[in-house]
Amino acid sequence: MSLWNGLRIRVKVQVRHQLFIAPLLPVACCLIAGIVIGRYYPVGEGWLLCGLCGVLLITLLLRYHPRWQTAGIWLATILLGMIIIQYPLPDSEMVQRAGERMLAYRDQLLRQYQQWGIGEENYAIVAAMTLGDKTALTPDIRESFNITGAGHVLAISGLHLGILYMMVSFLVRGLRLRIVTQVLTILLIWAFAFLVGMSPSVVRSATMLTIYGLLSLGYRQKMSINVLAFTAIVLLVLKPQSLFDIGFQMSFLAVLAILLFYPLFNSVFSERWLMEHRLVRWLWGMTALSLSAQIGVAPLIAFYFHRFSTYFLLSNFVVIPCAYLILVGAILLFVMRLQVVATVLTTVTTWMRQALDAIATLPYASIDGLYPTLSQTILIYIFILLFGILLTYSYLWIKNLRYFRSTIKNKMVILFCILLT
Repeated sequence: MSLWNGLRIRVKVQVRHQLFIAPLLPVACCLIAGIVIGRYYPVGEGWLLCGLCGVLLITLLLRYHPRWQTAGIWLATILLGMIIIQYPLPDSEMVQRAGERMLAYRDQLLRQYQQWGIGEENYAIVAAMTLGDKTALTPDIRESFNITGAGHVLAISGLHLGILYMMVSFLVRGLRLRIVTQVLTILLIWAFAFLVGMSPSVVRSATMLTIYGLLSLGYRQKMSINVLAFTAIVLLVLKPQSLFDIGFQMSFLAVLAILLFYPLFNSVFSERWLMEHRLVRWLWGMTALSLSAQIGVAPLIAFYFHRFSTYFLLSNFVVIPCAYLILVGAILLFVMRLQVVATVLTTVTTWMRQALDAIATLPYASIDGLYPTLSQTILIYIFILLFGILLTYSYLWIKNLRYFRSTIKNKMVILFCILLT
């Protein structure tokens, strides 16, 4: 019985501390609820401010009752969400001017692509993947990418900023002062975010990478649900209308699904075995990442675009390495200004486009005609969340059961050796 209790307590503690106990997550959910309520059921500003002040005052008086105090914080957050959606903060003129200047500089870089002789279709893809300009994308190109489930690479997001972050970190790794390297990296990330237009997915990725870099200075856990929730709170307070943007929703749901499911998928093989087989480690890591992200966005894609891409895994094995090569090639082209770099960039883009066209022609490449309602979509996400919790508990039970068995076995061996001596 003591073994069973020890196993149960160990699993409970691991679930709380590793996955689901994120203090900012319910705060973010309450803020989202407040924004939704405030948009569809507006209330007068005076009533909201009086209610917010009253709730905060009562919350301060409940310092000896932590549970009631927590409930008060959640209620105050809901009221705050109702206020900011009805009375949003004004946009900063300085930020607008900086954005306009960076967009003008982006137009100059786009003209350089054309000067290097990159074809129209390849130019449209390269411009979208590296500088966030999708004006040249034709309906055929969009449809090919959407059918194969590779449409996410055409929009600047965490994939592109993550590649850029790794490249910059690699280049400045020789500097001794870690604070200087992180600040320099973060500034370059935000400069790129301004350059590509500051879309919701770009701002989310840049904010998370900023928090990631700052936390790395203190050797803390760099990426967690808490960090994601904090990012959502910051962005929604500054611009609550982003909640109703499709890119914002898909971006956060994809990252949340990765944080929840990627550790489970990645633990199918032992870490020692994956270290010995580097190719399998890379292939399985990309598979686990793609599956996790698809779990997060598939219901939303069905709700908004009424389709499901069946060959998304195969497409990701094509577009993710190509996205890395295209982004690196674009940077080298602007720095080195060599025709051979433009030729390689065109070759990689052409191969990626042809591969996706071939995948799009495969039978049942896309399941169309999906029309889930809003309530059905919400129920699907609730089921996914419950399924993820069940998988997590099952994984931790099996893992800790093996640990206790090995512990008991070691103790029996030691006891047997003591009896023999």
